[in-house]
Amino acid sequence: MESNKYRTSVTSGLNTIFRSLRYRNYRLFFCGQSISLIGTWMQRIALPWLVYSISGSAFLLGLVGFAGQIPTFLLAPFAGVLIDRWNRYTILIITQTLAMVQAFILAFLVLNKSVEVWHILLLSIFLGSINAFDMPARQSFVIDMIEKREDLGNAIALNSSMVNGARLLGPSIAGVLISLTGEGICFLLNGLSYIFVIVFLLMLRITPGKVKAQNTNVFRGIKEGFNYTFGFKPIRYIILLLALVSLMGMPYTVLMPVFAKSILHGGSHTFGFLMGASGIGALTGAIYMASRKSVLGLGTIVPLFAAVFGAGLITFSLSHLFLLSLALMLVTGFGMMMQMTSSNTILQTVVDDDKRGRVMSFYTMAFMGTAPFGSLMAGVLASNIGAPNTLIIGGASCILGAVVFARKLPELKKMIHPIYIRMGIIPEVASGIQTATELTSPPEE
Repeated sequence: MESNKYRTSVTSGLNTIFRSLRYRNYRLFFCGQSISLIGTWMQRIALPWLVYSISGSAFLLGLVGFAGQIPTFLLAPFAGVLIDRWNRYTILIITQTLAMVQAFILAFLVLNKSVEVWHILLLSIFLGSINAFDMPARQSFVIDMIEKREDLGNAIALNSSMVNGARLLGPSIAGVLISLTGEGICFLLNGLSYIFVIVFLLMLRITPGKVKAQNTNVFRGIKEGFNYTFGFKPIRYIILLLALVSLMGMPYTVLMPVFAKSILHGGSHTFGFLMGASGIGALTGAIYMASRKSVLGLGTIVPLFAAVFGAGLITFSLSHLFLLSLALMLVTGFGMMMQMTSSNTILQTVVDDDKRGRVMSFYTMAFMGTAPFGSLMAGVLASNIGAPNTLIIGGASCILGAVVFARKLPELKKMIHPIYIRMGIIPEVASGIQTATELTSPPEE
């Protein structure tokens, strides 16, 4: 009897966590992306290792990171406008195909032993330009595959679990392959993995959405999206905190080869295990988020785990023990994922559909677009004051930002409350609710 109750409880829990997979389109998307993202993480691990092996320069690690991410910062606002106007499904097929081409070119250069740092820089800029369109399109496309709005948060969390499941497997596989065959095979397998996601995308049954006629030019569209995004305090503060964490904290990944090789005195296996540990922590956070049945309470999670992320970075920077560093990477990955997924879910819940592409483009700018400046700054700082001190500064900045956000949280909750009532997330009936909702909805202009 007890065992039956336990099995029923476990089954119910799994059904809750994976409930978005009952939608055919999302299930196909999830399967294709899960395969492709393993290859993506293999490339992300192999690329900085390749650069550091060729040059031995922390500055060039930062420069390559900058080159790969600066296009997102520059192009994402334009991409957001176009994503709101064009078919997101078509955009995704194009971006995934171009990313496949980039991976194959990189594999060819490395396997032929003709690769140089300037090749890597150009190909990183090319992939960064693709990602400027791919990331906001992919984030915005989730809602086109989920029929019930209440399952949107679950689908976003499952997306994060998918990314971090790949983040767990990819670095481990890459670490082994780099030591056995070199970096070129990692790039080749990444190129092949895109075939799966493209095939699964072509299998989707997508009803073309109604795109409103747009009489304004692109720059006016950007202005409207900016006013809409930053004119509403909850969206503004979420994006600003995410930008701070990405600028000051996320460049820790760029410096991992330095910690693996110079501080922990390891090799590519050490590097792979450190990134894998971060992936396990992030995956754990994503699964927890997927198990949640409501968006209520996410506002508190955002600053709390931004602070956890910052504290994890500071303590990791002080560690010279491999096992302790692994444990701290678990904490860091968990904190990062909890903050990022909570932020994404809140944004996707409150935005209007016709502005979704633009809001998610600013989200992409905050998450990925600020990272190149962080990568470049981390490379410069690490060359002058050392990688550990660089992480201490970054972690302290994340904690400070979390404190500022937490002080604003009561005000932000009051502003979001009427929106959740309108959407039925908070069941409440009272005269005057509609008026309050109108006063606190994100501005159109």
